[in-house]
Amino acid sequence: MSPKSNVLLFGSGGVGTIAALNLEAGGQANVTAVLRSNFAHVQKNGFHIKSCDHGTVTGWKPSKSLYQIHPPLVNSVPDTYGDPTLPAFDFIVCSTKNVPDNPPGLAEQIKPAVTPGHTTIVLLQNGLNIEKPLFAAFPTNPVLSGVSMIGSHEVAHGVIEHDDKDRVLLGPFHNPALDRAVEEAAARKFVDIYSAAGKTDCVFTADVGFSRWRKLVYNSCLNSICAITGLDTGRIRLADGAVDALVRPAMEEIRAAAKAAGYELPPEVVDTMINIDPLTMYLPPSMLNDLRKGNFIEVENILGEPLREGTALGVPMPTLTVLYGICKTIQWRTKEQRGLVQIPPKDNFVKDS
Repeated sequence: MSPKSNVLLFGSGGVGTIAALNLEAGGQANVTAVLRSNFAHVQKNGFHIKSCDHGTVTGWKPSKSLYQIHPPLVNSVPDTYGDPTLPAFDFIVCSTKNVPDNPPGLAEQIKPAVTPGHTTIVLLQNGLNIEKPLFAAFPTNPVLSGVSMIGSHEVAHGVIEHDDKDRVLLGPFHNPALDRAVEEAAARKFVDIYSAAGKTDCVFTADVGFSRWRKLVYNSCLNSICAITGLDTGRIRLADGAVDALVRPAMEEIRAAAKAAGYELPPEVVDTMINIDPLTMYLPPSMLNDLRKGNFIEVENILGEPLREGTALGVPMPTLTVLYGICKTIQWRTKEQRGLVQIPPKDNFVKDS
């Protein structure tokens, strides 16, 4: 048997925890998980997981990683780059929220664990152009696109509710500095180890641009509109006029931008994405969940990048322009609440009558 792959998971929330569980269930990977806000709780109690793919799992933690050197749970990224005596990570799976407008960026955070020319970086993240900062920071490392259609949330520290099957479209982002064959081999290897347990649908795709634009039909539009209105994906379909006045026009703008960028999304993708969640599931999408928790939202990669791409190609995007402006304003509000922006003190003047 070939040795197990040494995998670092960066971001053990709803998506990342199920990814770690699935990787280890396949028996071809050992996982070291980087936890932050939930570290103390999970270190003591493990994860409690209710999963449509794996059943109920109580007190679960990743196993020790390759050579038993890295502990299974850490609260910072191991420094294999600075300490060559530590075993290199074969894959770093990134499933954190991607919020480039709130530094530090992802590349800076994972840099200590990236071995040049060896480590493959897997982005289980939403949005467009997310690979570009990684290409710049790690020009000799393959970067893979993972478009995940999972429904999984961390409802409390260490408590994961996974109620919609784990489905991943995975392929290489093409870095002009690397050999395509090397990138594709890395992607196919990850598909193999992720699929080994037979509990997920992980499919190789060479056309990562198409799969990303297709998911933006949901994320740029339904996700952001639910966040702005405070309505889940069931209630937004029940609300008077919301679909026809907001959701559908925004989705058609994404289709038009994708076409201008060279990706022909079929017209039926709009109805597919509007109805992809069962209505009476009343599912709060990720942006709405983030706002309810007081977290930052993925406004730049989900809204800003497709809007910039489309408008640069001459596509009118009035609905997305308004949605982006509102979401940027909401993001500013969160920054103010966290003390990250300074505003002038309030004047206690008396208004003339």
